[in-house]
Amino acid sequence: MKMGESPREVDKKPPDNNNQITQNIKDLLASREIENIFENSDFIYMLNQASGDRQILAKQLNISPTQLSYVTNSNEGEGLLFYGNVIIPFVDRFPKNSLYKIMTTRLEETSEAE
Repeated sequence: MKMGESPREVDKKPPDNNNQITQNIKDLLASREIENIFENSDFIYMLNQASGDRQILAKQLNISPTQLSYVTNSNEGEGLLFYGNVIIPFVDRFPKNSLYKIMTTRLEETSEAE
């Protein structure tokens, strides 16, 4: 709040676009700060990506067409791990035991766990 501004005037200001949440890589990389964080990340866990985002990520991270297939129309538990300059494709099938019921993000499966 600036000198002479009332709290009500501050509340009427338009929202700052940098405070929005998105999964869209195009939106994220529009911010230079986020682009810097992305470029300096040593670890990335990537799951299924939309077509436009895949192309951007392939260029940014030097992902081969074969590696890109792990994030193209992929199933649950499939993707790519990036650690430094190493890219590891993975297919992770968890048995649906008690650990799975604790970890799942599917609402219909969490109600079964209770």
